[in-house]
Amino acid sequence: MELRALHYFVTVAEELHFGRAAQRLRIVQPAVSQQISRLERELGVVLLERTSRRVRLTPAGERVLTAARETLAAAARVRVVAGEPAAALRIGVASCVTQRLDRALDRLRDSERPAEPELIDLPVTARLDAVRDGVLDLALVRGAVTAAAVTVARAWSEPLHAVVARTHHAAGKPAVGLDDLDPRGLRLPARDSDPPLHDAILAVLPVAPVRPPAGDLLNVLFEVGRDPEGWTLIPAEQLTGAHSERLLQVPLDPPMTVDGHVITSLTTPGRCVASYVAAFAD
Repeated sequence: MELRALHYFVTVAEELHFGRAAQRLRIVQPAVSQQISRLERELGVVLLERTSRRVRLTPAGERVLTAARETLAAAARVRVVAGEPAAALRIGVASCVTQRLDRALDRLRDSERPAEPELIDLPVTARLDAVRDGVLDLALVRGAVTAAAVTVARAWSEPLHAVVARTHHAAGKPAVGLDDLDPRGLRLPARDSDPPLHDAILAVLPVAPVRPPAGDLLNVLFEVGRDPEGWTLIPAEQLTGAHSERLLQVPLDPPMTVDGHVITSLTTPGRCVASYVAAFAD
């Protein structure tokens, strides 16, 4: 039994789609199917139920998935013990810590090819330039990215939430619609602070912002907190765990999301890109 086959199986199990799994692995789909079929023959069980409409794990597949992940993590630890040090992995991020980031760092340390992450706080444009120039190994960016000379891989999706003052009429509601929020109260950071996220938020707004941008996110949150009708939109995870006496997050109805992307250089091996994406995926 090859570790490669287990790696392919785990990827298919996470995607529940052979085509998407092949994209993550940067190989052709028939190669994925062949490895899974060979693994099933070796184990003598069916791991995945396949139809023209969906793929799902069998009960045996559920059990093997847990063991496969443990095996891949153990193999990574063996390499470290044998003298293969964890490679430094320079990651460009925004200046906030999220549960997704914490979870991803643990996954990268315990992956088949272990890495020791180093977080580097840079503005989005500088992050992209640093990846392209080889200063960073990868960067995380929310929103659509159209930068040249880098590889952009979607890794996750998270909801947008409205952030309002505790005195706002929407505060405490289970959800609020964008049409129920006064467009005159909308505050947005300047586009140059995070162009992809800024553009993603503009794309979901029913009307264009009335007020000019208000500097960086910290300034925006300060203004929202002192305006009874003020509000802004942020990815839900961006303030997870943060506590404010003046601000509350309110989910949107209908829900709206923004995609998160892993950015790597064009020379990064496909297998590495796939492992980075898997680390930050849900």
